[in-house]
Amino acid sequence: MPKLHIEEYTRALAGKSVFIACREGILRDHFHDIIADLKFLNRQGVRTTLFHNMSNRFSNQKHFRELSSRLPETRIVKILPDLDFYHFVLDFHDHVYKFIFLERKYLIDRKGIKINAINTRRVRDAFGGYADLIANVNFKGALEKICRKIDTGHCDRVHILPAGKRTIKYELFTIEGSGTLIANNFEEAFGVVANRRETEIISGILNMYKHEAYLKPRSVEYIQKKRDSFFVTKIDGIIVGCVEKKKIDTETIELGAVAISTKFINQRVGVFTINAFVDQMAREGYRRFISLTNSPQLKKLYTHLGFSKGPFPQYGKRQNQSPEVTMYLKEI
Repeated sequence: MPKLHIEEYTRALAGKSVFIACREGILRDHFHDIIADLKFLNRQGVRTTLFHNMSNRFSNQKHFRELSSRLPETRIVKILPDLDFYHFVLDFHDHVYKFIFLERKYLIDRKGIKINAINTRRVRDAFGGYADLIANVNFKGALEKICRKIDTGHCDRVHILPAGKRTIKYELFTIEGSGTLIANNFEEAFGVVANRRETEIISGILNMYKHEAYLKPRSVEYIQKKRDSFFVTKIDGIIVGCVEKKKIDTETIELGAVAISTKFINQRVGVFTINAFVDQMAREGYRRFISLTNSPQLKKLYTHLGFSKGPFPQYGKRQNQSPEVTMYLKEI
């Protein structure tokens, strides 16, 4: 089960306007789970609006009454059946912080792999691939309108989630997320880990990669003890990546424990994290940077950033400690 970070994410969400759009069949299938998530958002001070297009037939009257009684803090907007559901939602208000579209699936790429986060340019680049990949061909037409809404500054974030138990909660209050996020204005920051709470988040990110055997997990106690040596990348104030500073000699620093939240893989967060670390260490007087990894993603990233692949005899002692791991080196 994903770890919730209520306090951190609530600071970013409290008082903000979040629109949740859910078509009739999905709302009926996941009715009580959706209500539970909306009530949770309301308890965190989030201003919620629920859009639905449930018909007025007799069998739905109980649902209407329950929505009204159980969600007194949520504005309920019923969309008439002759209107375009997605266009109505996206045109409803000038500016909204977040739109959440509850669908059968999140977005996936042409290889069938879940897209965790993507910007509007990349959505347009791959536009032809999304028609039926979220089990709703009508949503393809909404994607261009979503991109325009974000590009013009009328919306900060759009989330496409598979409806289900706690899916909204997991998307908005965990590092991993549960669906696809579309946004352009990620606010990136880099610095030393600040407190024990942040060490717990770092440990959680590192543990995500434990099953891949490319990265040795660090306990909270280890990170806390070496807190001054751990640097973190934050997006919108939330930790999404880390790197450990390991001194080799007066001119050389090793990048250890390089890890990015799975939600932000392939969003250039790794590029930002490594470049920010190199810049920080260069200001401290270091000019050589090494890292050891067998991760295919990190190998590709280091090559892209101008690192050379070993072996390097001058760092033989360090290499001998991890004989089966590839070393990379960059000099500035």
